[in-house]
Order: sequence, then structure tokens, then C-alpha cells
Amino acid sequence: MTPPLALESAESYVAGAYLAFVALLLIYLLIMALKLARIEREISELADRAEERSP
Repeated sequence: MTPPLALESAESYVAGAYLAFVALLLIYLLIMALKLARIEREISELADRAEERSP
């Protein structure tokens, strides 16, 4: 039988792992949102340039 202290420390490791996973997921989503915003801005600039060129 394991002592209760070992179970409590294991729970903190599991909680830490979940927190690390959520933090990495949020960082990934932030990076993807920034990339998407940059791509949308570039597409908008290209569309404006194409409209200026067309007679």
C-alpha cells in the first residue's frame, strides 16, 4: 500500500502536466492566430494592389 503523501505528490505532477499542456496549447493557438492575421493582411494588400493595376 502506498502512503498518502506519495499520492498527493503524484496528483501535483499530473496537475502540472495538465497545466503545461494547456499553456503549450494556448501558445500554439496564439502563434497560429498571429500567422493568420499576418496572412490576411498580406492578402488584403495584394488585393488592393491588384485593384490599383486594373483599368
